[in-house]
This record gives sequence, structure tokens and C-alpha cells, in this order.
Amino acid sequence: MKSYVLACSMAATALAGLGLPAQAQQIFRSVGPDGRITFSDKPPVAGSEPSATANAASGPQLPFELRQAVTRYPVTIYTGNACAPCASGRALLSARGVPFTERIVGTPEDIEALQRLSGETGLPLLTIGTQQLKGFAEAEWTQFLNAAGYPRTSQLPPGYRNPAPAPLVARAEAAPAAPAQEPVRPLAPLAAPASNPAGIRF
Repeated sequence: MKSYVLACSMAATALAGLGLPAQAQQIFRSVGPDGRITFSDKPPVAGSEPSATANAASGPQLPFELRQAVTRYPVTIYTGNACAPCASGRALLSARGVPFTERIVGTPEDIEALQRLSGETGLPLLTIGTQQLKGFAEAEWTQFLNAAGYPRTSQLPPGYRNPAPAPLVARAEAAPAAPAQEPVRPLAPLAAPASNPAGIRF
């Protein structure tokens, strides 16, 4: 009888232990780079939360859908000075809220780099990931942005700014000019003393 009571007591204790939630255990919620939410009893590792994309400028974090598009298919526009189609393309990207990087083609070195990149020197050039769109055509640009998953209307948070436009080829900083030096003037010959009529110097 005692063994039966002991067995029942042990079974009840085991069932109670299984049925009770762990009151002292803390649950952590983390969001992975792919946007998947995970619950765990271990705290997330520092730096595991998704951060702003490489293409994005400093500022508020982008919404998930937009961040995914920027990560997979970053947008870069290549422009030139006094280029009306370039301005139209830039305006389309800005109005739609597409984060982009702008590269300016303005020197012979820039033109050579553009030729190597696209095989042509025409502007503007738009890259969406590895896809290149030569020249500005609103319908074509819109079609490819849609296919890349960019939202059709702006979802940029307030205060977001794209990186400042930069030359396609980085400029080497000019070395500071050396300070002007006065020319070295030859010394006048010393007069030979009376005791040294030959003028020999030691």
C-alpha cells in the first residue's frame, strides 16, 4: 500500500511539474535579417538585429518591405551636369521614395569608368541590383522597380536622406604646395689676410 501511495505521489509531482509554466524564465523576441520573428529563452546577440542597408544614408530605419528591396536590389543612378533626363530620373526615384546612390560623371576619368561599366557613355544610367537601364524611360524604370519589390508609393520615414552625390571616380587630394624657398646665394670670397698673401683657406 505504501509503495502504491509513493508511486502515485511521484506521478502527481511529475505531472504537476510538466503542467506548470516556468514562471521565472524570460522569453526574448528577436527579428532576423529576413524579417522572421523568433522567440527564445536566450537573449539576442548584439548586432543581430537588422540594420540600415549599405545603400541607405544615416537616419531612421527603413520599413521592412523597403529595406528588403534595398538589400537585394540597391539602386544607383549615374548622372551628369545639365542633363535634363538625369533630373527626370532623379525626380522619379525621389517621388516614389526609392533610396538611391548618385554618381556624377563629369571628368574624362568618370567617362572612361562609365564606358567600362555599361559599354556606353550615355546618361542617365540606372542600376537596380545587377540590371542596367540605359537612358530615362519612366515606364521602363517603373516596371523594373516594381519587379524588384520597391513600394509603389513612398514609405520613407520622416528625416530620411539619401547619401550626397559623389563623383564616379574618387578624386585624389592634391598635395599641399611646398613653401617657397629663397635661392641660395654664394658667399662672397673672404679677403686674404696680410700674413697669407696666397689666400689659402683651411
